[in-house]
Amino acid sequence: MAWAGAVATAAPAQAGGAPAEAAGAASAPDHRVPPAGRYDATLCVSNAAGAPSCGAAEAEVRGGGAVDVRVSDIVYRLASSGATSVVVVTQGQMMIDAFDTGPQWAGRSLRFVDTEKQVRYDLELGAVRRLRR
Repeated sequence: MAWAGAVATAAPAQAGGAPAEAAGAASAPDHRVPPAGRYDATLCVSNAAGAPSCGAAEAEVRGGGAVDVRVSDIVYRLASSGATSVVVVTQGQMMIDAFDTGPQWAGRSLRFVDTEKQVRYDLELGAVRRLRR
């Protein structure tokens, strides 16, 4: 599985921030989880054979490194316990997939991988979402 090794060593997605911020991220990745809250986001999904497919998403960062990522009615729920996480994928009330991963935060970007299916997920947090009433 050469692809899985390439995923582990690939550089995290760069934030659209200032050049100094990008340079700092390249030399010393920040593995801290961003503040809890709801964010607009972009999720890119790629596999070994193709280019990434990206689209709008909503993300909720919760305590303990837990993250929910919603794309339409599909939700990726990452629950962390140390260096690993379990990702449970649901559509409505139905679980459609689950896998273990080693999530990697770099600033406002999160990468997680389903090595069995050779699929990489790159989440880029955008602006904090305002609550609607």
